[in-house]
Amino acid sequence: MNLIIDVGNTFVKFAVFEHNTLIHKESFTLEEFKKRFKSIKKKFPRLLSCIVSSVGRLKKDEVNAIVKDLNLLVLNSDTKVPFKNTYKTPKTLGVDRLALVSASILNYSNNNVLIIDAGTCITYDFITHENKYIGGAISPGIRLRYKSLNNLTANLPLLETETPKIITGNTTETSIHSGVVFGVIKEIDGVIDTYTEKYSDLTVILTGGDAKLLSEQLKNSIFANSDFLLEGLNYILEFNS
Repeated sequence: MNLIIDVGNTFVKFAVFEHNTLIHKESFTLEEFKKRFKSIKKKFPRLLSCIVSSVGRLKKDEVNAIVKDLNLLVLNSDTKVPFKNTYKTPKTLGVDRLALVSASILNYSNNNVLIIDAGTCITYDFITHENKYIGGAISPGIRLRYKSLNNLTANLPLLETETPKIITGNTTETSIHSGVVFGVIKEIDGVIDTYTEKYSDLTVILTGGDAKLLSEQLKNSIFANSDFLLEGLNYILEFNS
């Protein structure tokens, strides 16, 4: 039984897998880590192995607590992965992207796959039918766009995310919603179109915190999977055991 720990920009996620089956997940703030770790160990006493993504945000004593109880794998650029990585700067490639590409191997091996992770940033990752990772793109996510409009201008307010009903805003607020949300939607559809022109058999995966909001608006056909990153982390752990 495996424990997956994903330390994100905003929240920490715990997931428990029995082989490749997700049986439990929870999300909480970093401050709750110690309490939640003790709780999940008590709830799942058969936990044996653990993988940690983004360990740099954990304190040393928190990492030591994991090492004491479980077989620990810290995901980094040197970790063995189930694909050929041709990224020119592998040391700078985010561990979340390594996990997402690994999940595509688990679920869509020998397919041309574009993975779109819509979170704090929107990342695009492309892997060929030969299981060769090429690279992708990084752009600001929805919340970053709202915040940048507020932080970098004198008069624009910070708004909560809202899906606009029409593209032509008739107030400052509706104009911001249109620019941010429709801008992201058109960006994603445009990227998918560009890849599809070259790879007609392309499989597109959409994941991340904003996946649900965006999946209802995109014109292109996609597979939405909110657990894709967790599945990839578990697969890497299994692959290294």
